[in-house]
Amino acid sequence: MNQFAADNDICGRADLTVVLRRFYTAAFADRRIGPFFTEIAGTDLEVHLPRITDFWERALFRTAGYGRDAFGPHAALHTARAMTAEDFGRWVQLWNAAVDGLHRGPNAERAKATGERIALALHKRLAGEDPALLRREDTRGFVPLAALELRSPA
Repeated sequence: MNQFAADNDICGRADLTVVLRRFYTAAFADRRIGPFFTEIAGTDLEVHLPRITDFWERALFRTAGYGRDAFGPHAALHTARAMTAEDFGRWVQLWNAAVDGLHRGPNAERAKATGERIALALHKRLAGEDPALLRREDTRGFVPLAALELRSPA
């Protein structure tokens, strides 16, 4: 086990930047979801990283730094190529692996739970379903396998 991960929680923006760079490196290279970033969106990581760090800093630490529309870009991607439940599940796997590889603690756990919640809500909204109307068990193929495949034993 990574000693760094065992002793350190996500404490702020600098930690988030490292986690996000690790996540996007894996996501860009991933056969399933990589094309959404590299081919369809043409994501420039150096431009995207400060924005997405603002998003996660606000989500985890309640800062006021992010004021963009988070849904719009995902809707545009979905229009170009439908994002499936399996795509969102893979996103969650990679996100959890990036967090787990570097951090342990309440903020790290909240980051993983928030990532899964966001992925599920985006999937349901893009599929034309109101997430508030569906029970957690009705996920239409969304299978975050991170707990089984990518997390190391505690």
